[in-house]
Amino acid sequence: MASSMAVVGVGRLEAALRSGREAGRKLLVPYVTGGVVPSWLDVVEAVAEAGADAVEVGIPFSDPVMDGPTIQEASARALAAGATPEGLLDELGRRRPGVPLVAMTYMNLAERAGHRRFAARLADAGVAGAILPDLPLDEAGPWAEAAGEVGVETVLLAAPTTPDPRLRAICEASRGFVYGVGIMGVTGERDRLATSAAHMARRLKAITDKPVLIGVGVSTPGQARELSAHADGVVVGSALVRILLEGGGPQEAAAFVGRMRAALDGRREA
Repeated sequence: MASSMAVVGVGRLEAALRSGREAGRKLLVPYVTGGVVPSWLDVVEAVAEAGADAVEVGIPFSDPVMDGPTIQEASARALAAGATPEGLLDELGRRRPGVPLVAMTYMNLAERAGHRRFAARLADAGVAGAILPDLPLDEAGPWAEAAGEVGVETVLLAAPTTPDPRLRAICEASRGFVYGVGIMGVTGERDRLATSAAHMARRLKAITDKPVLIGVGVSTPGQARELSAHADGVVVGSALVRILLEGGGPQEAAAFVGRMRAALDGRREA
């Protein structure tokens, strides 16, 4: 339960996001699948330099239940190319992109390695936060405690169907930021924002002072700008990953994130 979450205080990820918010900045967290292309680490650095406030790095898993077709394909490509959690974290640990890193993966990997060992590997690689979408609040205590001991903040997800009492518990337990899921279903690009995205943002902002970011279905600069009127920022994944799957590299990824950044800053899109 939320009371068993032993992590206290504000960690590196939350501190960075709060600092950006207090400076009047809308927050942007792009997602990159680790190992999707040989230059994936250069992509991480490029999107950081293009205006990301943190970068979410996907550690591929063979059964990604939350991910839609684009990120499933990216994970499959990475795994086919020989990507492993140990190998990706070793590579990641040799780079320091200048913004906090957030690992996104599934509980199977943490369970297989052991909570403390997996959390320590994330910390050694310079990772500041972890998103485990198949980790329910009621079972999060042991992992969150192990992660918190080494300074890895556990980001929890809130779905549009989450009832208010549970939503409050999620906000209380989440570290780094609260990840509001903008639409029911898997990740993927959408032609327009679901009405549930803004509603989710407003519900979360009404009950927590922690940074509130909305993801799943945020695909364009215009959508990011629209949603930022209600949230502290956005997470964008599939639209960026598709660029990489279609042959784009660090330059193309940075250009896309730069357009997102410009939209969030209220500047004309490049």
